[in-house]
Amino acid sequence: MEDNALQAEITQLNQKVDLLLEYVNQQRLKTNQLEDLVSDLSIVGKDMYDTAVEELENRMVNLDLDEVKGLMLRILRNIDNMNKFLEMFESINDFIKDASPILNEVIIDFSKKLNEFDQKGYFEFFAEAGKIFDNIIAHYKPEDVRELSEHIVTILETVRSATQPEMMAAMNNGFKVYASLEMENVPEYSIFKVMRELNKPEMKRGLGFFVTFMKNMAAETNKNNN
Repeated sequence: MEDNALQAEITQLNQKVDLLLEYVNQQRLKTNQLEDLVSDLSIVGKDMYDTAVEELENRMVNLDLDEVKGLMLRILRNIDNMNKFLEMFESINDFIKDASPILNEVIIDFSKKLNEFDQKGYFEFFAEAGKIFDNIIAHYKPEDVRELSEHIVTILETVRSATQPEMMAAMNNGFKVYASLEMENVPEYSIFKVMRELNKPEMKRGLGFFVTFMKNMAAETNKNNN
């Protein structure tokens, strides 16, 4: 019985030794594979380095290893900034994706509005209006524009005065009267008939208006000259 027990322990011990040897052998194989991989990578890396150096020399580029090392250190120091930049870029990209439908709607509405303006003739109007400026530029010299700028205040004051409601009403009445006259059938007046007409109230008011107008015009002219 003792011999059988001893034999069993020896057998178990041999099995454990076999497992240990197998494990050691596998580790050795892995180590060899790793060494082979490192060796292959070293060869490839050396070839890539030699090729890069040769290419740089052919292109007359001097590579300073200290500068390369400094660049790598700067990249490593700014990894956090690079991550922030990438996060910001991702945020912008997400915003563009979210805003794309809205932008599409804005573009569609803008295109419709442009088409509406085109249908109403806005673009054709502005194109024809541009010819007005072309004619002005063709017929007036820079000196004329300079003189106009010197008198623009007076011109605007005149326009503002002429566009007052009472002035517009007076001019409108004058245009109506002129339009109602039959120029081909204007009656003839003798001196005596004119004198009789001057005695009428409406003619007296007309003469009073004319005389008053001329007196005020002369007074305004004298005031400006002084």
